[in-house]
Amino acid sequence: MTAATPAPPHTDLLQVRGLRVDFRSPAGTMQAVKGVSFDIAKGETLALVGESGSGKSVTALSILQLLPYPMAHHPAGSIRFRETELLGADEGTLRDVRGNRIAMIFQEPMTSLNPLHTIERQINETLFLHKRLSRGAARERTLELLRLVGLPNPEARLGAYPHELSGGQRQRVMIAMALANEPDLLIADEPTTALDVTIQAQILALLKDLQSRFGMALLLITHDLGVVRKMADRVCVMNQGEIVEQAGVADLFIRPQHPYTRKLLAAEPRGNPLTPPESTPEVMAADTLKVYFPIKKGLLRRTVDHVRAVDGVSVTVRQGHTVGVVGESGSGKTTLGLALLRLHASDGAIRFDGTDIQGWQSKRLRPLRRQMQIVFQDPYGSLSPRLSVGQIIGEGLKIHGIGSAAERDGLVARALEEVGLEPSSRHRYPHEFSGGQRQRIAIARALVLKPRFVVLDEPTSALDMSVQAQIVDLLRDIQARHNLAYLFISHDLRVVRALSSHVIVMKDGKVVEQGPTRRIFEEPQQDYTRALLAAALNLEAVGSGAVRT
Repeated sequence: MTAATPAPPHTDLLQVRGLRVDFRSPAGTMQAVKGVSFDIAKGETLALVGESGSGKSVTALSILQLLPYPMAHHPAGSIRFRETELLGADEGTLRDVRGNRIAMIFQEPMTSLNPLHTIERQINETLFLHKRLSRGAARERTLELLRLVGLPNPEARLGAYPHELSGGQRQRVMIAMALANEPDLLIADEPTTALDVTIQAQILALLKDLQSRFGMALLLITHDLGVVRKMADRVCVMNQGEIVEQAGVADLFIRPQHPYTRKLLAAEPRGNPLTPPESTPEVMAADTLKVYFPIKKGLLRRTVDHVRAVDGVSVTVRQGHTVGVVGESGSGKTTLGLALLRLHASDGAIRFDGTDIQGWQSKRLRPLRRQMQIVFQDPYGSLSPRLSVGQIIGEGLKIHGIGSAAERDGLVARALEEVGLEPSSRHRYPHEFSGGQRQRIAIARALVLKPRFVVLDEPTSALDMSVQAQIVDLLRDIQARHNLAYLFISHDLRVVRALSSHVIVMKDGKVVEQGPTRRIFEEPQQDYTRALLAAALNLEAVGSGAVRT
């Protein structure tokens, strides 16, 4: 009798089979993940893509068994890492795997890093736990890791706390922590979503380089298909808890099979900005605007210098026009918007409807406030969780003494209809809505007062691509109906191109370059503008400095 040929050893590092995740609550059971299966080989990059709520992060957290028990449970499935079953594994097995064999980078480092501990202590913790290093050896390894991830002046950063670092620096610290024990698999959950385009490009290049050095596999969770195109070998597309398509990255972008995949690929903000004639009236303008913040030192807190957040910026926003303001974090974009609204002290003329309002006191400004509104980046942070949607939107009407209670309720209902939400939703609270719906509520709050000038501060950066496209279409439609003037602040140049007729490029508080959107995108004059475009749009400079696809 011939002996059976032994099966070849499995080459996959991670095997997920038929994974289900249910969440139990008093209201019933919700199926978050429904029979998901995929493999990751050593050194491979697999991207899990899909919109918020598709089950991407829940799937990733299941691998390390980090979901809250008993609210979350796994009715079925298998997760095998190097032939070790992780689903239902004992604490000893999971402790050996977590942070040692499999590491994870989370989306928002500021909430993942302990605000009370120094950078050195947080990286040392994983070295003490898994490597049993001495304090001196741990410090040397920490410095080595911080140099590896490109953190400037790492010796000076050891005693720093998370709030003392920029967003890109905090993300580098998170990557250093994840790499401390040279894991076989790195899970990166939206690692660049909140970062500027140039920092995003640096972090992605860093991850690629480190993956090559250590031979790691990478599970990349993202809703940004541009990141997927640059980073992934294979892609799993998730929708409503299921994988609807798996393919190599080239095949997926060239020949998408599933309707949902095609919808994602078509979701990039499109269309052209409104371009009313230049003769339309000026709504908001500033001449050589300056916002300086004092730097105080010494026992007597004397001013020794200033942070020049906005340094001699001139801008004009006309009726029906959108002026886009782009640049990295710290360039002065948001400070410029707040100064125009007289929410920051500044020097230089600020004209609203041709009248200089720079020296006006708050009492004199109050009647103008209803004509100047702002929509913030994070609607969840800017909407009070204690107030209903109707109370949030109606608050401005009440402050300005507009209408009776019944009339204000009617205005709130109409504002919600205008942004595509049911009027009945005014009785619900912000936590009951998705991110895109919350942003629509924030827009309704600004619009209900019938303003003439609106500052839009990164209103789409935290949203999925398809929701971004919806919000851009909504803003363009509302602008056309009401002839609004927008100052649109963003680091996403794709959105800026779809919405703005004029672009200002800022760096270190100054205007580097400005002009019509088409000219800025097709014939940028400055190296900094070209670098932003290359990072944001994956373009390359050719010829005489023009940037083309």
